[in-house]
Parts: sequence; structure tokens; C-alpha cells
Amino acid sequence: MSNSADSPRGPVRRPIRRPVRLLTAAVFALAGLIFVTSFNTAKGTNIRTDASLLKLSDLIHERDRKNAELGETTAAVRRDIDALVSRDDGSTEAENARLRALEDAVGTNKLTGQAVTVTLDDAPPNATANPGYPDPQPNDLVIHQQDLQAVVNALWQGGARGIRVMDQRLISTSAVRCVGNTLILQGRVYSPPYKITAVGDRDTLRRALTDSPAIQNYLLYVKAYGLGWKIDDNGRETLPGYSGTADLHYAQPVG
Repeated sequence: MSNSADSPRGPVRRPIRRPVRLLTAAVFALAGLIFVTSFNTAKGTNIRTDASLLKLSDLIHERDRKNAELGETTAAVRRDIDALVSRDDGSTEAENARLRALEDAVGTNKLTGQAVTVTLDDAPPNATANPGYPDPQPNDLVIHQQDLQAVVNALWQGGARGIRVMDQRLISTSAVRCVGNTLILQGRVYSPPYKITAVGDRDTLRRALTDSPAIQNYLLYVKAYGLGWKIDDNGRETLPGYSGTADLHYAQPVG
């Protein structure tokens, strides 16, 4: 048997560690650069809580506040316009009557009449199923967009002369939309309970609500999980005129 010195494999090479040392040095250098950059950016403050890093909910509420201010400004300008229009501008009585009729149809004038108010609300906290019904899922316990749309559509079908959702008058271009469990209507954000008021014949309006298949489905969840549902006869109610923009925006072909 030959000894190890005569082995055909030759001498064993030692591992070269220089690239590893260089990589380690580079990592420490990069960490130091990040630390210096962070220090210069922070200037003694906590950059993790900077005002530019607001939560989405904060941004939504801030935009809602600004939209409310803009709405008040728009309403003030519309009142000034109405005051100017009411002056004698040479229009005939027939022309003025036609203008008033158009404003009534659009919904920019106040509307007074017999009214019905429908209130929808989320189920109570920690709601459970009533006997005979399956355990609720989270979506079973909150008001959804289709629930609000069902009420609005039923009231229109019942001959409503005008509808107010929360504190805003609806017009033909109004869109009732929900994001999560909040209502977004004409740039404003609302939380439940949601109140929908319609001016019209109360008996016809109530009958339209009762006959709506979508509302009948909603009432099943009211019975099963305690979602809020209430109808009130208000007597005479005055709905505000719509004060927002009525401009239509639509797509156009390029060129």
C-alpha cells in the first residue's frame, strides 16, 4: 500500500475566502449608506409617521371634507345665479314657466310634498342567526350597494317625484355606490344608518317597496340576522334642490 504522499490526487487546495470578505465589506458599507441617508431625511423626526403616509381612511375623510366645502361654495354660487335670473331680463312668462318646469324635472329646485323615509342599517355588533337560519358570514351583516339601489329603484318605480339620500338630492346622473361599508354619493362619504326620503304618493311608494323582489330578498336577511329596516311616513317634507354640477362627461375617440 502506498503512503499518502504518493497519492495520485495531488495536494488538497485551501478554499479562497477573499471574495467572501469583499462581499461582507460591501454589505456593511451599504448599510452605513442607508443609515446616513435615513438620518439626513428624518432631520430628527420619525419618518415612519410622516403626514405623507396617511392611511387610506384618513385620505377619504379629508377628501370628503374638501368636497363638502366645495359643495357649499357651489350652492352659494347657484343662489347668486338664481338671484340674477330672477331679475327682469326681458323673458316672457311662458319662457319663465318653461324654465321652471325644466328645473323641476332636473331636480335643481326644492320639492315639497307627502314623503316616505326608509332607513337601512347594519346588524347589531356580535349579531347571531335567529333560529332556523345558518350562521352569518361577515357580508350578511352589513348594508351593500345593491340594497340601497333596490330601495331607490323601487321608489322611482313607485312614482317618486324626488328622492333624497342622506342629505343629498338625487338627479338622473346620480350614482349610489358603496366601498366597503361606506356610501360614496356625489363625492361625499356616508356611514350607516342610511336614510332615503322620497316625495310622492305614500301608499303607492309603500306598495312599490313591498312588491320589489330585491327588497323582499333583503327582508330575509332582516329576519335572519337583524339588519335594520324601517319605513316612516313623514307628512310633508321639503327636499333640497340639487346643487352640484350637472355636466356630462363621456369618452371621445382619439383624433
